[in-house]
Formats: sequence, structure tokens, C-alpha cells
Amino acid sequence: MQHRTALLSLHLGALFFGLSGIFGKLALAAPLVIVFGRALFAVGALAPLTRFGEPAVPLSWQRRLALAGAGLLLGGHWWAFFIAVKVSSVAVATLGFASFPAFTVLLEGLLFRERVRAAEWGVVALVSVGLVLVTPQFDLGSDATLGLAWAVFSGLLFAMVSVSNRATTAGVKPAQAALWQNLAIVLASLPLAWVALPEVRPLDWLWIALLGLLCTALAHSLFVASLRVLNARSASVVFALEPVYGIAFAWWLFNEQPNLRMLFGGALILLATLSSARLSKRAASPEDLS
Repeated sequence: MQHRTALLSLHLGALFFGLSGIFGKLALAAPLVIVFGRALFAVGALAPLTRFGEPAVPLSWQRRLALAGAGLLLGGHWWAFFIAVKVSSVAVATLGFASFPAFTVLLEGLLFRERVRAAEWGVVALVSVGLVLVTPQFDLGSDATLGLAWAVFSGLLFAMVSVSNRATTAGVKPAQAALWQNLAIVLASLPLAWVALPEVRPLDWLWIALLGLLCTALAHSLFVASLRVLNARSASVVFALEPVYGIAFAWWLFNEQPNLRMLFGGALILLATLSSARLSKRAASPEDLS
């Protein structure tokens, strides 16, 4: 893959990830049904991918259970994020979720006993100020505040996924790890979503299928393929555009026009995301960057 092709693949991956909130908004099904369907279609797409490229690594049952546990956290993140989308707006949900770098900094410092540097505390501060600005008023009864709370919770769960992946996916083929995680989501959500499945409209199944195929399996594959050519810093800059893509499409499709205060708060959160990725790049060892 050439550099230009890798960059295009990365932008497409960020675009598809950014469309998650759009498809979640279009689908009128319950968030738990959307989570089940997304994982189901992702499993169908990821299963063949594990047979391409380098051979899949034999996994012990302990490793499979660890991947399944990370998958349950991922499913919880999706569930909270789609609730935020339904309760408030795509913009609020996307920007609230973008708070996850701050949670990652705190969790890694707590769980891996890594010293949190002053610059990383700066990331936490930027995210905190950005979240305050994203919500016009802190009224527990308002949809915006409730949606932001669910979105921030989804960011916390995604940070937990990132930290757990650090310990569970080492040496595992990315598509293989994603397959086991999505399979765990399917098995865990099916008993809870089963009753509501007959009520899902055919059009909703289309949006859910696009979530699983484009926003999960394809976006993940494009991201992994591009990182074989591009470095992590380039990837972090492009993926910081994910909320921008989501907000732009929500503005166009649903007329969810963000005000100046929300845009400024979102800019602070995106700046924190870029800063966090830059700090992680500097902290990585040369072996990690090869």
C-alpha cells in the first residue's frame, strides 16, 4: 500500500467511525438491539478476514475469556453511546465520547502504576473545560445534560476497552481479537434484545447492517491496514477528525447546528485528543514504534 492510499484509507476509516452516531440516530430500534445487530454483522464480516494475511494465533481459553471481557466493555460503550445519541444529539454524544483520552490517562496511571505527567494532567483539564462548554446548561432534567452524561460514560467504558486491550491483545491478529470481542457482544446481548427483534423495521436493519459492516469491520480493517504504512502520529491527527465528520453529517441530515460555545468546547476536546496521542507517541519505546 502506497502512502497516498494509506492516507485515503485512514480518512475513510475515520469517516466510517464518525458515521456511527448517524446510523444510530437513523435506526429507530432500541440501543440494545442496535448493539446486538452491529456486533452480529461485524462478526459475519470479520470471520473471513481472520483467514487473510498472517495466520491467526492459537488462543487459550484464558485469552479468549479475556478478549470476551474486553468485548463486553466495548458493547457497554456502544450501548451508552447510542443512548446518548437518542436522548440528545449526535454532536453532544460524539463530543462527550471524545473525552476518553482523559479517562485513559487516569486509568493507566491507576492500573499500571504509571506516573501521570504534568502534560497529561493538562489533557484531563482540557477535556473537563471542553465538556463544560459543550453543554449549554447543567440541568439534570435537560436532554442535553443527560445525553452528555451517557456520552461521557461511554467514553469511560471505551477507555477501559483501550486499557484492557493493552493487556489482552498483545500478539493477537487484530481481526481475530475484534472477532472474539464482537462474538461476546452478540452472545451477551441476544437474550436481552431477543424480545424486541421482531419489531425492528427492515429499514432499521439496513442502518444497523451499515453500522456493523462499515463502521466496525471495514473501518477497523482500514485503520489497521493504514498503520502498516503511516505512523501513529499521522493516524492520531486524522482520527481526531472523527467527531468533525459526525457533527458535519448531523448538521446536514438532522439540522443539529452546534452553537459557538459547543464548537469551542469541541475544539478543546479535540486538542486534548491530539495532545494525548502525541504524548503516547513520545512515551512509547522504539520497539513499540516498529
